[in-house]
Amino acid sequence: MKDLREKIGESLEAVQRKAKGKWEIGIILGTGLGQLARKVTQKKEMDYQEIPHFPHTTALTHTGRLILGKIGKKRVVAMEGRFHYYEGYSLAEVTYPVRVMHQLGCRALIVSNAAGGLNPNFSGGDLMVITDHINLMGVNPLIGPNEEWLGSRFPDMSEPYDTRLIRVAESVASSLRMKLHRGVYVGVTGPNLETKAEYRFLRQIGSDAVGMSTVPEVIVARHCGMRVLGISCITDLCDPDALEVADIEKIIRVAKASEPKLTKLVMKVIESL
Repeated sequence: MKDLREKIGESLEAVQRKAKGKWEIGIILGTGLGQLARKVTQKKEMDYQEIPHFPHTTALTHTGRLILGKIGKKRVVAMEGRFHYYEGYSLAEVTYPVRVMHQLGCRALIVSNAAGGLNPNFSGGDLMVITDHINLMGVNPLIGPNEEWLGSRFPDMSEPYDTRLIRVAESVASSLRMKLHRGVYVGVTGPNLETKAEYRFLRQIGSDAVGMSTVPEVIVARHCGMRVLGISCITDLCDPDALEVADIEKIIRVAKASEPKLTKLVMKVIESL
């Protein structure tokens, strides 16, 4: 069997054949949030199937394409669609593209997601900059032999989301007169949504938003020393005392409706770095 270094090398070779050079910022676009990919200039596109060892995305609205190009003067690698544990992939597979982006030269990672709002002060369509997270997936992408050439056996997680990047995002949002909440994101496996009792529990432990992604990617990004900015689009309200039946189509519509402001925010943040 091929080891991780060899697999990453084969992925890098395929990507570099398409678009040579070093890249600066990695971007992961979540459910219904793919519009930013259309703003990348001088771009080259690759279907995930073209990249050795990349999984195939099966999630709704996830196109499954790697976009390489520029936003402003920054060279970016954007994932138009991510992978989830609930699709049946291991967390090593889910987070593999983060390893590849790091080896392409990316030293910062911007992750977006669609999330349920647990904070009663949130409304559908709001944006939240992630200040911290809670891993309730019951598994960790770093379990197993450590790849010392990638990072430490016991990576520090005192600041998983970069304070400076958070300040930049908040400053940009203020200049755009855009509401941007702060909050803690809790990662769960899915694919079912939570019960009333589970939502109540998640609120009590300090969560502001809940979703089925992001946490494994951030753990791996921090393992290899990448700075991370995370932004959640609040697509539905998870009030355990007035819980409505989940409407996935409505959730996707809310995410898509929030795309323009999320796109504007992320583009301005990248231009400010």
